[in-house]
Amino acid sequence: MYNTTTENETPRIYVADLAAYNNGKLHGVWVDATQDIDTIWDEVNKMLKNSPEGFAEEYAIHDFEGFGTYRMSEYEGLERTNNIALFIQEHGDVGLAALAYYNDLEDAKTAVEDNYHGCHDSEEAFAEELYTSCYEIPEHLEYYIDYAKIARDLFMGDYFAIKVGYQIHVFSCH
Repeated sequence: MYNTTTENETPRIYVADLAAYNNGKLHGVWVDATQDIDTIWDEVNKMLKNSPEGFAEEYAIHDFEGFGTYRMSEYEGLERTNNIALFIQEHGDVGLAALAYYNDLEDAKTAVEDNYHGCHDSEEAFAEELYTSCYEIPEHLEYYIDYAKIARDLFMGDYFAIKVGYQIHVFSCH
């Protein structure tokens, strides 16, 4: 099981003016990364236009928040950053969990769209829900089923879980 923390912030980035930065000056802007990409570009271009170094054209992402444990590169690019932020905005904690696990947007999208099996209290709770939805278990046998052992077997190769807070998000491995 993999652990991650939940984020309740809007994904945003600090875009720095590299001309100012290279001359020992801090000049940049915090940008809501979930905005329309044209709006993001407008904010970055406005910041560069107001550079204390006169003419500036290069930028880098020097900080970010609201992306969970996903590690963004300073050269990630505004379009890619915007796509990641929109994914987080659309999928919330499960999107953050998938990004934390895969550290790749396309793999996280596939996991959430094709391999996600919901949020559960535990691996045992997932195993019980899976088995009771697939099999009709006679009432007189219900107490003989060891869901902890079934869960152990399921999570040895077919499924994995990412813990967020007190619950887990379950994904199939294939």
